[in-house]
Amino acid sequence: MTLEERRHIDVLVVVPARALLLDIAGPVEVLRKANLEQDAVHFGVRYVGPLASVTTSIGLTISGIEPLPHHVPDDAMIMLAGDTTILMDTAASRGAEAHGHRDREIVAWLKAHVGESQTLVTICSGALLAARAGLLDACSCTTHFASVDDLRALAPTARVLDNRLYVEDGNRFSSAGITAGIDLMLHLVSQMAGPACAVAVARYLVVYLRRSGTYPQWSPWLDGRNHIHPAIHRVQDRLAADPAQRWTLESLADIAATSPRHLSRLFNEHAGMSIPDYLNRLRVALAQEILSHTRLDMEGVAERTGFASARQLRRAWGRIHATPPSGARGMP
Repeated sequence: MTLEERRHIDVLVVVPARALLLDIAGPVEVLRKANLEQDAVHFGVRYVGPLASVTTSIGLTISGIEPLPHHVPDDAMIMLAGDTTILMDTAASRGAEAHGHRDREIVAWLKAHVGESQTLVTICSGALLAARAGLLDACSCTTHFASVDDLRALAPTARVLDNRLYVEDGNRFSSAGITAGIDLMLHLVSQMAGPACAVAVARYLVVYLRRSGTYPQWSPWLDGRNHIHPAIHRVQDRLAADPAQRWTLESLADIAATSPRHLSRLFNEHAGMSIPDYLNRLRVALAQEILSHTRLDMEGVAERTGFASARQLRRAWGRIHATPPSGARGMP
């Protein structure tokens, strides 16, 4: 893929005056690693805010912050990081009001430059800034548990959900913050750069791929990946890259550098299912994609997805879906 063919996404990380460092570093580290794992999408991260430098929650200074820009691309991602207010007691919070005018600058900029065309991502109490700008009105959203009541007060028409890692509503994404910002960004990377990239980034960060209760679709590409066993991940990566191939237990054992019997045991233990079950889930997902975008008959779909026959495909399909494969025709 050439540089011209690569999709570029501008990511504007808005740094507040009292920045909570992990709210910035965690999600951005996901994007940095995603850029290294694939070539289809490039996340161009810039740090913007009302101050050129800020002292973060751990005393480390972030400098080189650009001014809030006068132009925001329609397809940009705006990431609003949380601040240290949620960590303060009441007296300290009152003392922090000296920075209130900086928050007002951010809110005014959001009102002027961020609309429905941009993807808005709020981390932790960053949702409060979005709410003050009216960007969460009538949306489902969440924030850090310490800020839920404030969010409800600032966005009375929003459906504020607590006890959630993150919430997606159209192109509005919000997270509970701190480490949940990593979960949310992994979810976005999965959507924009593909599940395989998100899995690779999660493995690098040594975190689980977790999903919000509001996420509407089961994803076989992520199912069974909440472990850190390197040999099983290698096998799953190869299966996901080419589910239609005629894989044998022996060939997969070579990839895992173990015996076939030991691989079967490890796979069941760490993935929570057998290798044939895992592979059939991937093949059914591939069949669903083909059915929704082509007019191939069932025998043709079975051949493309690694099933020996249309009958075998229907059997595997029926173990996962309540409706027959024909129901997937023309689905988006």
